Amino acid sequence: MATVKNIEQKVILVGDYGCGKSSLFRRFMCDTFINSTDRKATLGLDHYSKTFQVNGRNINLLLFDTGGMERIASVTSSYYKFAEAAILVFAMDNLSSFHSLSQHLVDVTMFAENARIFLCGNRSDLPPEVTDEDIQTFCEQCHGLINGIFKTSCKTNSNVHEMFNSIAQSLSESNRSRIELQAFDTHGFKVAPPEENIDNCSC
Repeated sequence: MATVKNIEQKVILVGDYGCGKSSLFRRFMCDTFINSTDRKATLGLDHYSKTFQVNGRNINLLLFDTGGMERIASVTSSYYKFAEAAILVFAMDNLSSFHSLSQHLVDVTMFAENARIFLCGNRSDLPPEVTDEDIQTFCEQCHGLINGIFKTSCKTNSNVHEMFNSIAQSLSESNRSRIELQAFDTHGFKVAPPEENIDNCSC
């Protein structure tokens, strides 16, 4: 029986130290939350992998986190390279982390120019310093670069899994479009991806 290779998608989290990037991964991967008083900082590059189904296809998300070290020169190249998606993370209760997004966005567009970019306001359970108007203005200034906006809370487990599932869905559709476009460029007509022509394949 023919087998279908999992679609691997590299997803990076970018944002200021302490805005909850590692907590997002921990909640998504292990469904756990550690209070800030007990949590240790992420030192160096950390990564996770999780496979789930989107529209009958296996999507393997390769999730990368640097604990805020992504702007260090020795880390930058390898961290951003081949990223399919970048999640710009800020803390809803920390206006400074929101104001830093512009520079993080520049880094993503410079070092991961093909990545789809998403915005994540974490700590939505706390009184916000960042308003919906602030977020809307930032997205308007990005001129269509932002592919999705999410508000999450790792503490209450609000919208974390939904965010990653939505991003996986977006990446799956983007991957399909690239496959079809490549087939069109090669053959002059659209060709369905090979895995869709395999009968009785258990994905």
